[in-house]
Amino acid sequence: MVKKRLQPTKAELEILRVLWKTGPLSVREVQNILSESKSSGYTSVLKTMQIMADKDLVERDDSRRPQIYRPRYSEDRTQKQLLADLIHRAYGGSVKALVMHAIGTRKPSHEDLEAIEKLLDRFEEDQK
Repeated sequence: MVKKRLQPTKAELEILRVLWKTGPLSVREVQNILSESKSSGYTSVLKTMQIMADKDLVERDDSRRPQIYRPRYSEDRTQKQLLADLIHRAYGGSVKALVMHAIGTRKPSHEDLEAIEKLLDRFEEDQK
């Protein structure tokens, strides 16, 4: 069985973020939420969500009107897939290069550094 690669566009990710945050919604409800931060037309959101259903990024409940859409995959799974793809394509598979670049791009907060230290400690323990 071939593992599906999640490749949502920027617009699709915006819609997915709405659905992850709120749960299943109609196109009109998604469009209303998106319109709070930027202008978005109903037909554009509808077409994008139809494409997302074709790409299996969302599931559509056709048994009711208006149709309700829900994310097919969790936010965590989608983020992991996108990150794995980025590591492979942009960093030649090197997690070290990604982390070094990420930390060098923006000064991490004290909380970020503590979380990174805890994660590294956990990895160290797992290798013992």
